[in-house]
Amino acid sequence: MDALGNPIHLHLTAGNVNDVTEAPRLVEAAQATYFIADKGYDSQAVVASIEAKKMIAVIPTPADRSCRRNIDTHVYKERHLVENFFCRLKHYRRAATRFDKTARNFLGFVTLAAIRIWMA
Repeated sequence: MDALGNPIHLHLTAGNVNDVTEAPRLVEAAQATYFIADKGYDSQAVVASIEAKKMIAVIPTPADRSCRRNIDTHVYKERHLVENFFCRLKHYRRAATRFDKTARNFLGFVTLAAIRIWMA
């Protein structure tokens, strides 16, 4: 997402893929000062790759982790833009219920919906 909540990178994964396994692709595509993510992306490897790209990791640590990371809570509040995008994407019934049988067709429709959201 950019600062206005518009999508800048989309890719499709299987439903059973963990968030942290897709983090290298997202970090590689990111070009920003901050990399804001939820607790699912909290791992030392992800944070190291974010810092290697000279970005600041704004990823809260889970409650069960002994070594807690301090984050800027005001910056983390901007993560709602991602959730808002998915909420707007679900207005398109075809994307929300995944009527398409193939991943190629589904990603194509999601891309069209993202373009329409971007233009709105």
